[in-house]
Amino acid sequence: MRLTHITWPQAERYFSEHDTVLLAVGSIENHGRHLALGSDTLAPNRLLELIEQQSDVLIAPTIPYGATEYFSDTPGTIDLGNELLYQVLARVCDNLYRHGARHFVILNGHGGNVKAIERVGWELQHKGAILACLNWWLMAWDINPVWKGGHGGGQETAGLMGIDMALVDTSQLEAPYEPRDLTPEIKATGLGTVEFRGVNINVPRLSKNVTDNGWNGPDHPRTATQEWGVAMLQATADLIAAFIAEFQKAEIGQ
Repeated sequence: MRLTHITWPQAERYFSEHDTVLLAVGSIENHGRHLALGSDTLAPNRLLELIEQQSDVLIAPTIPYGATEYFSDTPGTIDLGNELLYQVLARVCDNLYRHGARHFVILNGHGGNVKAIERVGWELQHKGAILACLNWWLMAWDINPVWKGGHGGGQETAGLMGIDMALVDTSQLEAPYEPRDLTPEIKATGLGTVEFRGVNINVPRLSKNVTDNGWNGPDHPRTATQEWGVAMLQATADLIAAFIAEFQKAEIGQ
């Protein structure tokens, strides 16, 4: 059931009988030369479609923008930053709380959003509500470790293929990912990490200072298949639907 598609009396009736709301949060950002900028929004939106087929939970409109500082220098990226994302999400959840929501399920498509989501979750706890943050790509890893991947790598590429092949520029699948080291001894290991003498260290850098591509991880995009994406999204949606059915039974404060 989509909040966008019902009337206010229907919403009133829903909240008189239920207190669970599902809300997706994504991002618009660099996902390598081969993937659509909206990858972190498109994947959660597809999951919502699959969840809706098997759950009557109320689905609020997706927040398509996120905290994407790493990629703020890439054309097309729209970065709200942590503070503004928190304010937007907090206001949305506050309104839903006012109408009767107490069990909040946030379907997250982007790792940079987690801080803002968790901050809202703590505030909801103090108000007598509860929030679950579902990072879909991590859930997929746990469902099947073979699906584990990095940013814009095989996992996310497969996910987009499973939605629509037109979202993937297959001519760019072989574009090289060559991270720039800080020094000969401080090796870049990711978009915001380096390694020095066997120790991993966080060094936040804008993407242009790390790579000319944008994807990273152990799973090369060329390993992705449409079949992988379809299976992964369906399995994740099935688990989320089952989780929601159980989560809405949870007593507040537990």
